[in-house]
Amino acid sequence: MPHRHRHTRAVAAAAAATAALLVAGLSGSASAGTAPADSAPTAAETLRTDAAPPALLRAMERDLGLDRRQAERRLVNEADAGAVAGRLRAALGADFAGAWVRGAESGTLTVATTDAADVAAIEAQGAVAQVVRHSLADLDAAKARIDRAAAERGADAADAAVRYVDVRTNTVTVQAVRPSVARALVAAAGVDASAVRVEKAAEKPRPLYDLRGGEAYYINNSGRCSIGFPVTKGSQEGFATAGHCGRTGASTTGYNRVAQGTFQGSTFPGRDMAWVAVNSNWRATPYVSGAGGQNVQVTGSTQAPVGASVCRSGSTTGWHCGTVQQHNTSVTYPEGTISGVTRTTVCAEPGDSGGSYISGSQAQGVTSGGSGDCRSGGTTFFQPINPLLQTYGLTLKTTGDGGEEPPPGEGGTWAAGTVYQPGDTVTYGGATYRCLQGHQAHAGWEPPNVPALWQRV
Repeated sequence: MPHRHRHTRAVAAAAAATAALLVAGLSGSASAGTAPADSAPTAAETLRTDAAPPALLRAMERDLGLDRRQAERRLVNEADAGAVAGRLRAALGADFAGAWVRGAESGTLTVATTDAADVAAIEAQGAVAQVVRHSLADLDAAKARIDRAAAERGADAADAAVRYVDVRTNTVTVQAVRPSVARALVAAAGVDASAVRVEKAAEKPRPLYDLRGGEAYYINNSGRCSIGFPVTKGSQEGFATAGHCGRTGASTTGYNRVAQGTFQGSTFPGRDMAWVAVNSNWRATPYVSGAGGQNVQVTGSTQAPVGASVCRSGSTTGWHCGTVQQHNTSVTYPEGTISGVTRTTVCAEPGDSGGSYISGSQAQGVTSGGSGDCRSGGTTFFQPINPLLQTYGLTLKTTGDGGEEPPPGEGGTWAAGTVYQPGDTVTYGGATYRCLQGHQAHAGWEPPNVPALWQRV
C-alpha cells in the first residue's frame, strides 16, 4: 500500500508537469489539429511533411491505399503520437502496458496501463486509456522466457517460429504451425498461460538474403565467382554473371554458403554470359557493392563510350576503376574465342569473374577475363550487359523499377523492359524515335523523356 501511495503521487506530479507543458504549447496532441497561434511547434510540426522523401510518400500511397494528403497527415499524426506515448511511458513507469495508434488520418493514440488511477493522466495528454492485466515489462519478461525455451529446443521449435508481445491484446502471441509445440514451449518456460495467446499459422519464416553485384557465390560447392547484376524474369529473381563460371544446371550457394540457385542459361565460348535463378531466400536488389562495401545504385544500362571511366566490383579484389578502351573486342582464351566484349584498364584477379562493371549508375557488363593483377595492373574484358539481358529475356533490377506500364494511350512499339541498340526505331505517342545509345528501357524512360537516348525523327 505505501508503494501505491507513492506511485499515485508520482503520476499526479507527472500529470501536473505534462499539463504545464500543454499550457506552454510544447506537448503534442494524440490527434493532430490546429495549434494555438501562440504555441510553440509540436513534434509533428517540427517534422515537416514537405521534407518527407517523395519515394516514401509514393510507397505509402501504393502500399497503404492512401492518397498523398492522407499519407502526409498520417506522418504528422504518428510523429505526434510517438512523442505523447514516450512521455506517458516515462510518467506511468511500471504500470505502462504499451501504446498503439489506429486510423489512416485520425492517428488516435491508445495507451494501456495496469492501474485505473493512471487514466486521468493518459486522457490529459489527449490519448485513449485502456486498463489491462499485464504490464509491458511483465509481457517482455514472459516472452524472453519463451525465447530461451525455444533456443534450447533449436530446430524443434521451428513449428512455433514467431513470438511477439501484442500490446493490443495484452498478451505474448505465439504463431505456430503446430499449436501443441507452442503450448509445450509455454509450459517449459513456466509462463502464466493467461498471458499467452497461441495463434495457428501456416507460414514458416525463412531468412532472406540480398543479391548485390560484386559479391561472391560458389558453383557446385567448389569454384567461386562474383555476381554481375541482379535481374528478374517475370516474377523469378536472379542475377547475371559470366558463362565460364558455370554450365546450365549447375547449382550455386551464396557468399554465406547458403543454398542459392541454379544456372538457367550459359554461353561460353562464343560469348561469356549466363544467368542464375535464385530460390525464395534470396532477393534481387538494384545495388552493386562499391568502395568499402557501400551500395552503388544501378539505374539503367546505357553503354558508356570509349574513354569513359568504368569501375568493377568483385569478390576477390573489391572495387577498382579504370577506363573503357575499346568495344566489340574479340579474345581467344585457352577454351576458345569470345567476341563482342569490351576491353578496359581495370584490374581483376581470379574469383572476380562474373562481377559488375558500372559507369556512374549505368550497368556496363560482367567480368570475363584479362591479364595482370591488382598489384601490378593489367587489362580486363567484360561481356556487355545489354546483349546478355536480350539473349535471356531478363530485366535489370534498377532503382526505377516500379512494375509500371507505359501510360494508357501512350503506347506504340516502345516497351519497358526491351533492350534497344543504337539505330533501332520505335513509335511512341504517334511519333517515331531513333535509339541513340544502347540501353534497357524502363518505365519513366519513354522516348520523349530521355533525349539522351532517343531522337525524334
